[in-house]
Amino acid sequence: METLQTIYKIGLGPSSSHTMAIEYICLDVLKHYPNNTYKVILYASLALTGQGHFTDQVIKRTLKNVKIEYNYEEEVDHPNTMDVLVMDGENLVETIRYKSVGGGHFLKEGDTLVKNHVYPHENLEDIKAYCKEEGIDLLTYIKRFEDETLLPHIRHVWQVMQETIETGLEKRGVLPGQLRVKRKAKSLYDYVVKVEDKEETDFKELMSYAYATSEMNACGGRVVTAPTCGASGVLPAVLYFLKRKHHLEDDQIIDGLMVAGLIGTLIRHNASISGAVAGCQAEIGSACSMAAAARGIIFHHPTETIEYAAEMAMEHHLGLTCDPILGYVQIPCIERNAMAAVRAIDASRLSYMIPDSQSISFDTVIETMYQTGKDLTSSYRETSLGGLASFYRKQKERL
Repeated sequence: METLQTIYKIGLGPSSSHTMAIEYICLDVLKHYPNNTYKVILYASLALTGQGHFTDQVIKRTLKNVKIEYNYEEEVDHPNTMDVLVMDGENLVETIRYKSVGGGHFLKEGDTLVKNHVYPHENLEDIKAYCKEEGIDLLTYIKRFEDETLLPHIRHVWQVMQETIETGLEKRGVLPGQLRVKRKAKSLYDYVVKVEDKEETDFKELMSYAYATSEMNACGGRVVTAPTCGASGVLPAVLYFLKRKHHLEDDQIIDGLMVAGLIGTLIRHNASISGAVAGCQAEIGSACSMAAAARGIIFHHPTETIEYAAEMAMEHHLGLTCDPILGYVQIPCIERNAMAAVRAIDASRLSYMIPDSQSISFDTVIETMYQTGKDLTSSYRETSLGGLASFYRKQKERL
């Protein structure tokens, strides 16, 4: 299994698959063909939700001399597929097919994703067995196999996460796009300052942090994939909330980020973190599992309890569809980040209170999530053809 560094990418939102990876693809084209003109053809999810995800804007900004076409009909073997036609005047130089495979990663047709494998194990059951045999915890396991570049990367990730929240808390106004969604992070946080009911303020404070990051992502701001842009608000919100509430040191948060990264990497390795592949359960569900595991290691929970929390967090997102209205990563995406942050803390608490109640392993719930995602029709996998997106359009047509 590969290094945890690849689960945390830093870049511009609103989508790791539709925005961040698309920029990387365009840069790859420029590296090989810097002085040409181009035609880009977007397929499936990229075609159907590309404009809402700012895919077209990223392509035009990066390639510049480019024409974009949308192919809604042709079936492709991956929902995030695009062709780049490299032109010399009217002459076609080369056609390159790319696939955006989730979390900011991409593949060229015929290539395999190059992975920096550092772990000898591929599932949590084997990792737990190894840890038990060696008498170590998950954090020690990570440090045993990662190299010296991990810690500086994770520290930078945490710095960016905090900056994104703090910037998002100061913003007012509406998010870009037709939906005209009003920013809510600052009003939620301002409410916390005024109210004395501790339980209510904790709830709103946590949510304000999730909203802050998710709103920054929705407007194309800088975020960390955790594990994706669309789910980038969950883990930072939980960690920022815990740091402030319990006066934690940054080193404790770094521990949480490492174990969360292990959970996210296991999900990506054995299933998917892409909404276009497996629905929103693969994005928000994964983020919730990561955050629940992070809280567990911060409070020194046993490995079995951390597994239970991560499993529980995913279990209660099974079947969650990816149906962004008009293709924007705004409704229902932002609210889902906030609710998943709450659920992550609840899962961690409950797993600690009833540690002997787990019936489903983490590996099993991830396998279940992946199969569930494949069973979802394409209309519920980031195409905006079904679910809330579809009924929203019908609602608008009736008005």
